[in-house]
Amino acid sequence: MTTTQDVQDVRETRAPEPNHKMIKGVRRRGIGLHATLFFGVLLSAFPFYWAVIMSTHTSSEIFSYPPKLLPGSHFMDNLHSLFDAIDFFGSMWNSVLVATTVTFLVLFFDSLAAFVFAKFEFPGRRLLFGLLMMIFMVPAQLQAIPQFVIMAKLGWIGSMTALIVPAAANAFGIFWMRQYMQSAIHDELLDASKIDGASFLRQYWHVALPVVRPGLAFLGIFTFMGQWNDYAWPLIALTNPNNVTLQVALSQLNGTHGTTDYGTVMIGALLALVPLLIVFAIGAKQIIADLGKGAIR
Repeated sequence: MTTTQDVQDVRETRAPEPNHKMIKGVRRRGIGLHATLFFGVLLSAFPFYWAVIMSTHTSSEIFSYPPKLLPGSHFMDNLHSLFDAIDFFGSMWNSVLVATTVTFLVLFFDSLAAFVFAKFEFPGRRLLFGLLMMIFMVPAQLQAIPQFVIMAKLGWIGSMTALIVPAAANAFGIFWMRQYMQSAIHDELLDASKIDGASFLRQYWHVALPVVRPGLAFLGIFTFMGQWNDYAWPLIALTNPNNVTLQVALSQLNGTHGTTDYGTVMIGALLALVPLLIVFAIGAKQIIADLGKGAIR
């Protein structure tokens, strides 16, 4: 039989009444945060939207007032003008060849050198790494003249080799992968592989690389984007205007005395952006997929 004391005990053990003011405050903060994020996304996406709009208008319509915020009817005309003005697909193939080859070479050489710097002791290691950091601090513009002289003596000026070989390894990639490997690769893994009789290359390929795949994915994205957007060195090294990379080819669309067709320029820039989006999507997916695997793999 329920007594008065039992009823009082039940009331005391009930959950406290919700604080409606606190709940409303949390909801308001959540709405404000989402509104701020939504505004930030719109602000970041507007330049891309404006580029798409510009690619569908003529130059006179682009500079008209008030500005046109809706797509026009000249997309195909601008596309035909782009293909007539430059060898778009040929220059894109050159950029894909250079960027892809350089990316794979950088991933291999930089990760291999970083593995040695991070996990092996040898005489002069600190000195060599210090020299590497000094090279890292030298601006790329200062390397253009001596690099051009070397390429000219080797007879590579005018060929894609002059773009690939000098960029096959870089100080930033070695520094980045060394820092990543020092924390990601545990010494116990290497000791266990040595007990199993693994050679140096086997440790590198089967132990180190599976652990540092997120770092490699970032380095691959960074390298591909840098090579794809590189303009200065291809402009210097490639002497044949009909055999250039995409960025140099797009620069040929800039006319003189205000004759630039900005609709054609914008559609070229948009098409040049597509490979970067593909590479970023693949690399970002790789980073997310391998982020939690670590040394268990």
